[in-house]
Amino acid sequence: MNNTSNANPSADPSLESAVHYDEFLGPMFFEPYAIEVAARIDPSSVSLVLEIAAGTGRVTRHIRKRIPASANLIASDISEDMLAVAKRKLEGLEIDWRNIDAQQLPFSDNSIDLVVCCFGYMFVPDKPKAFAEVLRVLKPGGMFLFTTWDKLENNAASYITRSAAKKYFEGPFPESYNQATSMNDEALIRPLLKHAGFSKISIEKVQKHSVCTTAREAATVLVQSGPFFHEIKKRNSAWIDEMVVTVEKELSEKFGVAPMIAPISAVISQAWK
Repeated sequence: MNNTSNANPSADPSLESAVHYDEFLGPMFFEPYAIEVAARIDPSSVSLVLEIAAGTGRVTRHIRKRIPASANLIASDISEDMLAVAKRKLEGLEIDWRNIDAQQLPFSDNSIDLVVCCFGYMFVPDKPKAFAEVLRVLKPGGMFLFTTWDKLENNAASYITRSAAKKYFEGPFPESYNQATSMNDEALIRPLLKHAGFSKISIEKVQKHSVCTTAREAATVLVQSGPFFHEIKKRNSAWIDEMVVTVEKELSEKFGVAPMIAPISAVISQAWK
């Protein structure tokens, strides 16, 4: 797989990681839900939109296309490196980029029509506070629209990769490895929204497909992006190549050699003030 990018070769590792995230994980996992989320926005009802955890701008692009040209879009993230990639990609579009912590929104009460966040809240430490902040800044009748990942077992390519990694660990994985799928249950999400004060709540699981040019490329991306990658490489770098071969074989057999098309699943939550 070609790992080249448009990033400055002298850029720091965190910026390079953001570029890798956007170029490889973006199309495989995030693009299908970016399209889905944007389609759920009613353009006629928004004049000011806040996106939280905008990352590299994949969802931001679709939101900007969906809402009226006269509407303002604030796209925020806690990572300056992610925002740097997003700004470069979406240069020229009317977007107000901000570095913002989801737990402390710097906006007035009842000031925003719509808050969107795709795959960010799993990593927010104080979820009750973050949800309360969204309710505070939303106008009456405003909508909160966000996505979180379903169970790992329902995201086949990632599940195969995680299963392959078990061979190289003694005992269970650290709990932090499960953070990305830690908000997969309506029974967890609904009480958080109710406690925050949202009056109407809709939560559903939505299945899509993860598409990659080849199973080989998918295996390489998945192994190199996994939370276990550096730990395994530190123990024995040869294990990484071995693991890619294992994952590629299973992906090819189950989901095709070229392209590789595997099922993915996410939870889409909508709540109104």
